[in-house]
Parts: sequence; C-alpha cells; structure tokens
Amino acid sequence: MSPAMAAEDFQQCVAKLKVTAKAQGLSQDTIDNTLANVKYVSRVIELDKKQPEFSQTFDNYFSKRVTDWRVAEGRRMLSKHRDLLNQLHKEYGVPPQYLMAFWGLETNFGSYKGKMPVLDSLATLACDPRRSTYFTGELMQALKLKEANGFNGSDMVGSWAGAMGHTQFMPSAYAKYAIDGDGDGKVDLWNSTEDALTSAANFLQHLGWVRNERWGREVNLPEDFDYQLVGQPNKKPLTTWAESGVLQANGKPLSTPDMQAKLYLPAGHLGPAFLGYDNFNVIMRWNRSEFYAIAVGHLADRINGGVALVTAPPKQDNLRRARVKQLQVKLNELGFDVGKPDGVLGTKSRAGLQAYQLSVGMVPDGFPSEATFKALGVAQ
Repeated sequence: MSPAMAAEDFQQCVAKLKVTAKAQGLSQDTIDNTLANVKYVSRVIELDKKQPEFSQTFDNYFSKRVTDWRVAEGRRMLSKHRDLLNQLHKEYGVPPQYLMAFWGLETNFGSYKGKMPVLDSLATLACDPRRSTYFTGELMQALKLKEANGFNGSDMVGSWAGAMGHTQFMPSAYAKYAIDGDGDGKVDLWNSTEDALTSAANFLQHLGWVRNERWGREVNLPEDFDYQLVGQPNKKPLTTWAESGVLQANGKPLSTPDMQAKLYLPAGHLGPAFLGYDNFNVIMRWNRSEFYAIAVGHLADRINGGVALVTAPPKQDNLRRARVKQLQVKLNELGFDVGKPDGVLGTKSRAGLQAYQLSVGMVPDGFPSEATFKALGVAQ
C-alpha cells in the first residue's frame, strides 16, 4: 500500500474489518466508536518490511541484554515481589528468577512497554496483504479485550506489532493466558504487576515448563570434542554428553539426571558452549531465538546469584546478509544443499556449512567464521 493510496485503500479495508467484527460478536458501539476510528500508520509497515542489513552477533546481542543493571534490578525486583513470586513458583512451577528474566528482557521490568497505539498498529497490519489473516485475528482479539475490560483505546499502547504490557503479550496470548492476579476483576497487563507476572507464569506453564528443572547451563568442551554432535537434531541424554567429555563450565562433572539436552555454540567453537534442556525449548516457544533463550536462562542464573559466563563471547563483526547469501551460493555450488540463498543462516544452512567444514578439515561447528568465509572465497 503506497502512502498516496493509503487513505482510500485503508478505509475500504476498515469497512471489511467492521463486517468481520460484527460477525465475531463485537458490539456496534465498539465498531462505531473504536474500529471506525483506527488510523493507518506507515511506520508500522516500514518496520514490518524492514530487512536488517546485518545479522547481530551473539556478543552484541548478549552484552546489550545481560547487563549488570538488569542483574541488580532483577535481584531488587525479586526481593520486592518475593511473596507473589514464591506463590507463583508453587502454583505454576516457574522459579522467581525466570519470571524476573523475562520481565527484564521484555520491558526493563515494566519501565518501557512501548508507545505505539496497539489498535492502529494491528489495523494497519491487518490491511497489509503480507500477514493480513494473522493480524486481522489479533485485531479482533484486541477489540474483544478492550470491550470486555473497559480499556481506553488510547491507553492500549505497545510495540509496532501489537505486543502489550509488562510481558509484551500479543492479543491472542493475552486472551488465552492472562490472569487477574490482583483480584480486582480486570486483567490489566499494562498497569498491574501482579496480573503481568501471574500471566507470565501461567503462559510458561502452558508452553510446557518442566517443574524442578533448570533451563540449561554453560559447559566446557574437551579439546578432542566431536563437533559433529552440534546441531538441532542432536538431542542426547546428559549421560551421553558426560561420556563425550563435556563438563560444567567450572570444570566439575555434569550431573546426569534422566534428561535430554542439545548443544549450542552461538559464537562458534571459540565462544561459550551451552547445553539446553527441555525448558530451553519452552523459552524458545516464547521467542524463537536461541540468543534470546540463552540470555533469559543466563540472566535468570545471575539474578539468582550465579556467576558471569566463564567463557566470554568473542568480539565478532555483525554479519552482512549479502555476505551470508554469497556463502550460501558457494555452498550450493559445491554440492552442500542449503536451500534458496536468502542471507539468513538457518538450520539447513548451518548443517550444510558444517558438512563443508568437515570436508576440508576445519572445525565443523557450523559457524561462519572469517576463516570459513576465506576458505569459500567469499569477500568481505
């Protein structure tokens, strides 16, 4: 939708949204006084379609999120809300430090919840063909939440994509998992810390949080480690990892309860190594990012009194997507199928890269190091 066409096309789209809203049981008052007044926000479309030129490195991502301030503030908030958090731990099985880590990463413990009008953002995205069906559903949920709870539309602010409140729930998650934690008869994730934390615990429980298990841990790999064990399909019992010489980061033996784990090397074999347990996968159901899951888990450990990473992430330049695309083209040309080159280093690309590294005698960690780029003849 071009800016010049936006007004006319948007109003035609809103007319269709009114029909949908009526069919979904929304009141005529909500349709006339709320949906009829939504505005098109061109900035939302810009942000939705923006394809970053660079892919962030683990160091740049992690260092901006697991900060001394967040650790200290997380400990302060844990102490402040200890009674509630202990109650939630007992009821939902999610330890206090994890709720603090999610809260800290999502909104800096509620200090920044986003400023964009949620209904305008969702209406704009619902009228854009790229993901119209999804965002139409989210808009309808947001309107139902407003109607059910008596929210003022101008107070419903959040991210450009419509995520809301202390814990940045999309409207569908809000409708499904949000809980009235303070007992005032209204579920308000913007203004009630009790509602927000209770809702986060409920959400994590429904995502499959395993009571009495941690997220994972930083580990130490032996010099002769078989790096072919790295990768998404390689979920193995902790006994297998221990037999492979994997130790805790402090050099002590792994404890080996009957649990499965995957190995993650977010910065390659020269950076920190992590084993992710079942709760690591739960964190990734909240946000589909390995970096995010590691940051949540480690921040939770630090808030709970744990130490900083033993192996600090190495300083690495952000990856230009055009350069990653060249790498994918080269791998395909050499017979290592990574699918259509798109500049995004996904699971298939990492597997292909790993196979190439193995074939030329490099450490097969599936990480696009400078040495790997050079070996493939990919220029800077």
